[in-house]
Amino acid sequence: MRASDRQKASEPSEVIEFVPRRELDRAEREIERLQKENERLKQQSERLQKESERLKQESDRLRRELEAALRATKRQAAPHSRGKPKSNPKRPGRKSGRNYGTQACRPIPSRVDEQISVPLPKCCPHCGGSDVQPESCQAQYQEDIVRKSVVRRFDIVVGRCRGCTRQVQGRHPLQTSDALGVGAVQLGPEALTLAAILNKQMGLSLGHTQQVLSYGFGLEASRAGLYRALARMAHRAEPTYAGLVATARQSLVNGVDETGWRVGGHLQWLHVAVSAQVTVYAILPGRGYQQSVTILGADYEGFLVHDGWAPYYRFEMAFHQSCVSHLLKRCREMAQIASPAAAAFPLAVLDLLRTSLQLRDRFEQGEISEHGLCVATGRVEAKLDRMLEVPYRNMPNQRLARHLDH
Repeated sequence: MRASDRQKASEPSEVIEFVPRRELDRAEREIERLQKENERLKQQSERLQKESERLKQESDRLRRELEAALRATKRQAAPHSRGKPKSNPKRPGRKSGRNYGTQACRPIPSRVDEQISVPLPKCCPHCGGSDVQPESCQAQYQEDIVRKSVVRRFDIVVGRCRGCTRQVQGRHPLQTSDALGVGAVQLGPEALTLAAILNKQMGLSLGHTQQVLSYGFGLEASRAGLYRALARMAHRAEPTYAGLVATARQSLVNGVDETGWRVGGHLQWLHVAVSAQVTVYAILPGRGYQQSVTILGADYEGFLVHDGWAPYYRFEMAFHQSCVSHLLKRCREMAQIASPAAAAFPLAVLDLLRTSLQLRDRFEQGEISEHGLCVATGRVEAKLDRMLEVPYRNMPNQRLARHLDH
């Protein structure tokens, strides 16, 4: 026998153990039960995951609707649309008693156009007695609107030039048009000015403007006539508007913004540039860079204060300043609709902005020196830098952080 065979013979052989059938069946049943339990838990996990996804989508939808509702309240142009009335409103006016405060009244008019004497009645209105003795004379003033329209007739001399054979007619400063014949009856300058204020500044429609002129002053005008008259006024105001635009372009600081504006039922955009000297508007069919340069021009070199809208940053020669009022409002609205954890960041930014405004006010009031202002400003900037270094998971917080970082 060889050595290798002897070694194999000396090694112990593999031991085979036999498991009783009862134990084997019990183990197989336990394995089957665990597999079913695992499958049940897997299905439950999938259901919970779907439910979580549904709740997340529902939460996102409600957040979008809330943001849209908040934006709608800001853009509500109707003067009487202020939401639903309170179920138990308080009585209007101040409360009587000691807490009323200083009582105020209308100032006495500087002129009196009509003076009327009001004698005592012949008999007492309370008891009917005829012995009523005068004691004093008190003055009462009434300011009212007299419904009176002025009708002017212009006798215009019409002639013809012998040189060019064209018709020539006279013109008075109070005339609003040279039209004769069919267009000989017109509205005067005061009426047209009121119509322009009602329609353009106060936002009344042409129909409502027509009703104000009719009810208030007895002036009858059609909506088409008012439209043409306002168009003529706009044409005459073009040189003045060009001068306002030139002043805005020369201003050191301009605050710019845009908002939706309906023209004939179609959405357009009202752009505005506000400086210390003038305020200029332009209603244009878009809200991009090409529309923004209409007022200020592409080569504006001053300071632009805005809400961070991307097209404004295409003014490459201008200095850009974020509007603090927009940031304060944005942080307040974010904190209203966010969860407590997500609201911590906008609330911290809100507190930092308020601190910076208080720092500005203290410097303007002379409470701190210029050196102290620089030191405090550095601390505010360092605190903001530390806040922006933190990664945020909430999407609105990410957008706010990117905006502040930019």
